[in-house]
Amino acid sequence: MTIKEAQDILIDEFEVFEEWEDRYRQIIKIGRDLAPLPEEFRLDKNKLDGCQSQVWIHAEIKEGKMELYADSDAMIVKGLIGMLIRVYNGHTPDEILSNPPEFLTKLKIDNHLSPTRKNGLSAMLKQIQNYSIVFKAMGKS
Repeated sequence: MTIKEAQDILIDEFEVFEEWEDRYRQIIKIGRDLAPLPEEFRLDKNKLDGCQSQVWIHAEIKEGKMELYADSDAMIVKGLIGMLIRVYNGHTPDEILSNPPEFLTKLKIDNHLSPTRKNGLSAMLKQIQNYSIVFKAMGKS
């Protein structure tokens, strides 16, 4: 599945909800469905700055594709990182860097987040992009 297809699936999944309360519930469900973060990745070096809640993101490159692992102690934030992982996990650094998260704009998620959550979402996305840049520079893409 391409990144665009993954984004389209998320858009379709959320467009059935007219009320933002229902969309928040769906974001929380995505967080609950997120695979548990292996304990060995729950390190300070994987902890994000810029988030009010605790967020850990770890990435590895396997056969040229990024494997993303993440967790948060806040339900909505965990759901937001879960959405990013659903879109970007298993893709090459080049694919990640050339496909901005258009689904966030189309779903108007940023319009419904507090400023601190919006900053956290931005920090999570930036970290995924930074991993992509590093792996690409190392010639692992």
